[in-house]
Amino acid sequence: MVIGATGQLGSDLVRTFDQPGELVALSTRDVDILDSARTRSMLETLRPTCVINTAAYNLVDRAEDDERSAFALNAEAVGTLAAICQAAGARLVHFSTDYVFDGAKRTPYLETDSPQPVSVYGESKLAGERLALERCERSVIFRVCGLFGLAGSLGKGKGNFVETMLRLAREGRPLRVVSDQVLCPSYTLDLARKVWKVLPKVAHPVYHLTNAGQVSWYEFARRALELAGVTADLTPVTAAEYGARARRPAYSVLAHAHLAALGEDDLRPWDAALPAYVAERSSSR
Repeated sequence: MVIGATGQLGSDLVRTFDQPGELVALSTRDVDILDSARTRSMLETLRPTCVINTAAYNLVDRAEDDERSAFALNAEAVGTLAAICQAAGARLVHFSTDYVFDGAKRTPYLETDSPQPVSVYGESKLAGERLALERCERSVIFRVCGLFGLAGSLGKGKGNFVETMLRLAREGRPLRVVSDQVLCPSYTLDLARKVWKVLPKVAHPVYHLTNAGQVSWYEFARRALELAGVTADLTPVTAAEYGARARRPAYSVLAHAHLAALGEDDLRPWDAALPAYVAERSSSR
């Protein structure tokens, strides 16, 4: 059962499903995990063996002024869902973020590194991780980073960073993009395929799941614009100069030690995934 099946990651999980059995795809309209009674009723009716939750509050800056909403969806509802899964004997698969780390390292973060979020969003996602693992003994957490996919993020108006850059450039607006924050942006189609490969042989409660490599937001934007053939007035700025409401980690690249232990650390680099995404979005329009 996939919750959030029409979202950016959820839709790719649905279209890449290749496991034995039946997949039940539910949008957040079908089941709102903030409504615990309806969620419990849905699970009791459908009796899934595995519940994959992609629903999330992902407005990083807005969360600084709306802590209640961020924690309600990213933490409290996840904890309730985990308890429901535990009672039903189902596995909970939940997605978290690189933003649970503070960015103080300059080498990729291991699954075993201690989280230290620097934003309300990061704190809410870490709280959700902990509640999921505490309340459902078969929970699995996948930490992801900088998602881009065909469906776009429902919470961001069906957009993502790439789409935002392309839209603003086509509108002729100057782009100021942070150059001193390094991450590994990831194609949701690649991540979805890997989830289905990992789940049958899970051996750890937490996995880091991203495309390979690392890049700054500025260089990522520059490459996306280049691939799409869009000319832009693009300027690199520091995070301090940009002045976002929420702090972000300066370095949040994730190491894949637990994937490697399964023989599954073979995700292609972000700079191979991005052209595939640009081609896919072009062919779908």
